[in-house]
Amino acid sequence: MRKRLVSTAIAVAAVGALLTPAAAQARPAHPHSVSVLGHGSKAGTAVVSGQNEPGTRLSIGGARTASAHTLPVDYQVQETGYWCGPAATRIALSARIAPPSQGALAAQLGTTEAGTDHISQVTGVLNANLGTGWYETKEMPNDPPTQAQKDLLWSDIVLDIDNNYPLVTNIVAPPGNQPPGYPSDQTIYHYFTVIGYDDANRTVLIADPASFGGNQIYWLSFDQLATLIPPKGYAA
Repeated sequence: MRKRLVSTAIAVAAVGALLTPAAAQARPAHPHSVSVLGHGSKAGTAVVSGQNEPGTRLSIGGARTASAHTLPVDYQVQETGYWCGPAATRIALSARIAPPSQGALAAQLGTTEAGTDHISQVTGVLNANLGTGWYETKEMPNDPPTQAQKDLLWSDIVLDIDNNYPLVTNIVAPPGNQPPGYPSDQTIYHYFTVIGYDDANRTVLIADPASFGGNQIYWLSFDQLATLIPPKGYAA
């Protein structure tokens, strides 16, 4: 295992279930390919929207510029309302291997209809499938996060993306602080995958398996991401 900055935060329980289950559907054999920088990388920019049927797959291309780096992944909308953890884990794995199915990952994660309990389960499953010790669990218990926690998060994003490891984050999105398309009258407990960053705009590229409001791949400000993770954590 390579040397990493280590968070000293204590563990906090987390649940990543969505509120309304959706019926699973078969994945297409050849996912549609999507380029990520065609419309820029400012916060709020939608890369993919509208492809929101459960199980829908998209091949997301990688890109590299002077300031931006995004990873190619096999994106898939989560197949049930409580498989955000398995779906986010699958997206992250797809950057490096042909990933297991969401169902197989749900079994590995111990996911139930209540969701995936804690980000540490994701960390373990990522490492087990990749045969590595790269991923570590990072907790962010302070809400708002401390500057040290934000600095560690940005450092982890850049380090992981530059080494071809997407991050999986466990978030809490209350009314008034939500990514695009989220139900504005509900607090959403969720997992999604960070697959890129742009240092110039200080933004991160999100692969969101929930497809709330038909939003699958979008750019989010780093500052908003940092406010969404507490009091949960992320695998990086």
